[in-house]
Amino acid sequence: MPLYSGEALVLRTYKLGEADRIVVFLTRDRGKKRGVAKGARRVRSRFLGALEPLTRVSIAYYEREHRELVRLGNAEPLRSPLAAQQPDAFGYAAYFAALLDEWLPEGDVHERVYRLGITTLDALTEDVALDALARYFEYWLLRLQGVYPSIEHCARCRRDLGSAACLVARDHSFLCARCAPGEGGVAVSTEAFDFLRRSARVPPAALGGVPLGPRAVRELDAAHRALLAWHLEKDPKPGRVLREIQPER
Repeated sequence: MPLYSGEALVLRTYKLGEADRIVVFLTRDRGKKRGVAKGARRVRSRFLGALEPLTRVSIAYYEREHRELVRLGNAEPLRSPLAAQQPDAFGYAAYFAALLDEWLPEGDVHERVYRLGITTLDALTEDVALDALARYFEYWLLRLQGVYPSIEHCARCRRDLGSAACLVARDHSFLCARCAPGEGGVAVSTEAFDFLRRSARVPPAALGGVPLGPRAVRELDAAHRALLAWHLEKDPKPGRVLREIQPER
């Protein structure tokens, strides 16, 4: 029974039997895994404080050939979203972790997506604005998978988008002001595009210097929701949960 150890991000857990939990976690070099944490629901569990969504842990687990579930030996928290000071930070952490879980297949290695999760957790605990961090995370998750449409050129006429444009769902692309009329879709303003372009060049912890007003937040929220639903072929459940904790704007 091989023993593997390293760092991981906890994505989600759910109950198993009377005292155990199944843990879904993302490793840097072995992809997404599912494992059983024996006794994790007991009051004095050795996993106490280590299995919250988006917690970065030092983990050891045993893997048997032809077994879908691994067995967790231990998980020690290295950084936790519980350390964040903003009231809704834990809800956003759960959103980021659940979106990673929905997006990533088991066993496939996505080292850059793993690093996105780690740096997002760091920014969360450093009190970066939650709305901006969510839009940044969605943008980069889609971009790293190669499915974020160009923010530089109109998909139809190939001219520079320049400023405001429109995301047309059926084309899965941004159209410029000349091509967009009559197409419907989600309007995206100059401010929102400026945020995306700057987000392409800075880590999430630096988002404090990247302005994003309420209108641009709403625009990117709607655009990213459409893109995620298009690629997942459903409205992502994590997004529905996040909208319940977001304040009315």
